[in-house]
Parts: sequence; structure tokens; C-alpha cells
Amino acid sequence: MKLNFWKLLPGLILLVSLALSCDSKPEKVALTIYCTSDVHGTIFDYDLKRNRESRSSLANVSYYIKAARAKDSTAVLLLDNGDFLQGQPTNYYYNFVDTSGINLTAQVMNYLKYDAASVGNHDIEAGHPVYDKVVKELNFPWLSANTVRESTGEPYFKPYTVLYRKGIKIAIVGMTTPGIYKWLPKKLWEGMEFKDMIETAQYWVSKIQKEEQPDLLIGLFHAGFDYNYAGENAHTPRNENAGVLVAQQVEGFDLVILGHDHQEKQMEVIDKGGHKVVVLDPKSHSTYLGKIEVELSRKGKQYAKKITTELIPLAEVPKDSTYLAYFAPERNKVKNYIGGEIGEFRETLSGRDGIFGPSAFTDFIHNAQLTATGADVSFSTVLQMDALIEKGTVTIRDMFNLYSYENGLYIMAFTGKEIDQYLEYAYGLQYNTMTSDRDHLLRFKTDSAGKLIKNNRGKYVLATDFFNYSCAAGIKYTVDVTKPKGKRVEIHSMSDGSLFDENRTYQVAINSYRGNGGGGHLSMGLGWSKAEMEARVIKIMPKDVRYYLMEYILEKKVLNPQCRNDWKVIPAQWFKKGKERDYQLIYE
Repeated sequence: MKLNFWKLLPGLILLVSLALSCDSKPEKVALTIYCTSDVHGTIFDYDLKRNRESRSSLANVSYYIKAARAKDSTAVLLLDNGDFLQGQPTNYYYNFVDTSGINLTAQVMNYLKYDAASVGNHDIEAGHPVYDKVVKELNFPWLSANTVRESTGEPYFKPYTVLYRKGIKIAIVGMTTPGIYKWLPKKLWEGMEFKDMIETAQYWVSKIQKEEQPDLLIGLFHAGFDYNYAGENAHTPRNENAGVLVAQQVEGFDLVILGHDHQEKQMEVIDKGGHKVVVLDPKSHSTYLGKIEVELSRKGKQYAKKITTELIPLAEVPKDSTYLAYFAPERNKVKNYIGGEIGEFRETLSGRDGIFGPSAFTDFIHNAQLTATGADVSFSTVLQMDALIEKGTVTIRDMFNLYSYENGLYIMAFTGKEIDQYLEYAYGLQYNTMTSDRDHLLRFKTDSAGKLIKNNRGKYVLATDFFNYSCAAGIKYTVDVTKPKGKRVEIHSMSDGSLFDENRTYQVAINSYRGNGGGGHLSMGLGWSKAEMEARVIKIMPKDVRYYLMEYILEKKVLNPQCRNDWKVIPAQWFKKGKERDYQLIYE
């Protein structure tokens, strides 16, 4: 057989070039990787929810990155770790109101020239119409190796990407916290599955090392640091915060970037092969810009790596005036939208009381949920520590302060006994068991000596995230804080005085986060499986909770928010003194 030289020539050239590329790799290279995470709509130097200037935003990131690229753009990477599609009215407006053009978040991230990003749980919360549109609008890969199509098992998003800088081949694997099952209704992620992060990483790292042979491997994981969070542990399948577990158990990563938990972290771990893995979490809301400096020194066919990290406080970085001017029309459009008037409050509504006990704030949410659904009982909570709506004209902006998230609204079936068990679990998270009026009312984190722990901002830390507290309306009950967990709640009647029957099935209004298992109230408190939770859903309301709050105000026009007084904490004097003491710890 006679070989055709000209047909073989392209292949020969490729083989020669590959061989030469190995020898031509640089001896020493310095790269800088910058990263953000959980931006949550902090696009502008202005907090549109609170109607005030913000100290840091992507405008600061833009200034810093432009300066870094001006020095040597070939040595710079910019990555994001998810949750950029939810958080500010800007997101809501361009996700659900004005959807005709390119989503503003995509425009901003393209302007900043991000090189890659991971998919966050709050990005999925925006729903298929939003993220399926945005993924096509981004000029960079949006990564999630463990999010797969239910029908085929193939990745829904791109699992990884390969970038080149100064002759160095960099592979970046993205993953998303699998806890989405617990928080979001299936309609938001229909046709998708969220696989265990450790198992996913094992598969893709092996594949990448075999097929790509990168010089640097980065994990871009929208998952937090604490794998023991919410009762999980290192052996929990689909652990919500498996980022560190992946770094330890899956050999091959040089750098792992975390997110999701809104906590700054700089640390090192050792993987199962004895190699050092650098771990960084740049917190949230454009508070920090993560900076990772990588020095690679060639050792034969491999590189020795020196990796150092830094968290740059963005409040100390100037704002990019060119960036702000470029997006000013979009900001003004949203500002006009959220300034729209919807009613009037005769009294100021503050979320602070709701952290401790009955409040007009939580009862306003209850009233709106009961009106929208016609349910017998409502469950709700406070979603911001400092939520405040001043008396006077109420605007759409106020609704973002009152209710932070785009939670859906469900009607679910609970027996009377299950309502009691739900509340027992909720108040077990919230309240300390008091032995005198000198004890703390709320549960705080303590050290081994029983001393209250402060965070790095000097604030005392609650034992449970306050947004996992919960209370009810539609029933009359008491919570006795002298009694141990599980024995505190006594339900006396329905709100109208009629009989409350623990054997009867009631319709309960509940937000989608809680209704899907968020906080553990249904799984740990009631022992429900995911299938049981889904079976208990009577109806999924077509709009989110915030929409029904606005509708409630529009219908009433003028409101005088008051506490329903459906429940109280006893002994009353102990509650009063405990609240006063703990209020000072949290707010003063």
C-alpha cells in the first residue's frame, strides 16, 4: 500500500508541535487569579434595597482588575463562584420584569471579562427561563460538573474549562452545592439532578488528568467550608458543603475556591496523596476580592508550585467611574421601578422583635400568606436581622427589605400533631432552656468553657442561623422556655377560638425553602423524606412570597401593622428580661 505523504503531513505537524510544546514550556511563570463569590447583585456602588450608597461592589472589582490587567493581562485570571443572579432589585427586575434584552448581570460580567464562573444555588432559584437564557448570554463558561440532565446523565452546564496563560495550561472544574434538593421546588430545576460533589470530582479529575494533563488544576465550588453544617457530616451523601472534603479526598487539585456560606477563608489542607491544596473563600456581596498568586517552577515535565492568597477589602479600593457611567441607565431604570408606591403603613415595621418572639413584622407576612392561600395555618420567619419599613408611603423597594429572597409559596398538608412537632423543632433551634431570668433567651454558640463566641466582627454568634427560626399564625399557643427541647409548645386552639385537633389535617401556608426541607424542620423535625415532602404539597402558588406581600398592600392600601398575639413565650417576665439582655448582645 502506498502512503500519501500530503495526507499524512497535517498529522505529522501536529505531533511535532505537541512534542515541541512540551520542551517549549516556560521554566518559571507567575500568575495571579482573582475571584469573587456570592455577589448577590452588588453590581453598583448603591444599595437599591436600602436606598443608600454601598461601600463595595463590582465597581471596585472593575477598578482593581483593570489596573492588574494593565500591568500584564496575560498573567491574570478572573473567576466567580456563583450566586450572582439573585439578591438585589436589579436581579429581580432583569430576571422577571424586563427580560427582552441581555440580562444585566450577564452584561456586567461580560464587561468585566470574567474567564469562568460556577453555578450557585440561588442562580438555579431564578428558574429555567432565567438561567437557560443567561448561560447563552455569558461570554465565558458557566460551570457545574455535578449538575446533570435527568434523562441522560450528561452535564447540564459545562463541567470544566481549560485556559492558557503564559504557556501554562489551567483546568477549572466547577460544581454546585447539591443541597438544592432541600431548598428549591422541583419546577425550578426540572429535568436536572445534582450529584455528590466528591464522586463527581473523582470522575472529572481522572478524566481531565488523562485527557488534558493540565499544569494547574482549580476547583471552583459553590459550596461552603463546614461539612458538618445542619447535622451533616463527612459521610453524608450529597453533602451541602463538601468543598473541603473534595480537596482532601480527591487527589489532583492545586487550588480550591469556596463560596455559598458567605464566610471568608484562607487555609491549606492535605489531600490523600500528601499534596498541599490551597483553599480560599472570598466571602460575599463584593466585600472582598480574592487574590491568589501562583509561582510555577519547572521540574522536568512537572511544575513545583508556590501559592499564596490574600483577601482584598474592596471598600478600600476606588470605584471605576467608567464602569458606573456605562451602566448608569440600567441602574436608573431599576431605581425608578422600585420607587413605585404601593400603599401606606401607619406604623413602622421592624424585624428585630421577630428574632426574639411574637412581632408585627412576622405577623404581617403571616397575614399576607393566609390571605393569598386561604390556608388554616401559616409558618414564617424573619429573613433579615435589621429589616425595617418606616411608617408612611410603602414602595416596591420596601418589599425587598421585608422579604429578601424569591421564595415560592406552598400550601401543604400537616396534621395537628405535625404542626406541634414542627414548632417544637423550630423553638429548639431558637431558644435556650432557661433556669432563671438571668439566663439567655436565645441559643448562642459557646466554647468548651461555656463562654459565648464572637465572630471576627466582634458580634456574638447565634447557635442557629436566625432565618431558620419559625413561628405560626392561625393557632393560639405558648412556648415554655423553662422546658427542654421537644416539650415546650402547647397549642390551645385555632386563632378564632375553635378546637385544634392533633388528628385533623390542616392546610398550611409555607415558603418553598422550608417546604422543600430547608432548615431541617420537615426532615429532622418531622422525619419526612423528600418524597413525603412532595406528597404533602397541595398547591404551589404561581408567584413568589414577595409578590403576594405587594398584592396584600395594594388591596388594603392603608395598613396599621400589629402583632396578632397568636402566641407568647412563658414565663413572661423571664422572656422580657432574656430579650432585653440578648437584644443588647445582638444589636447594641
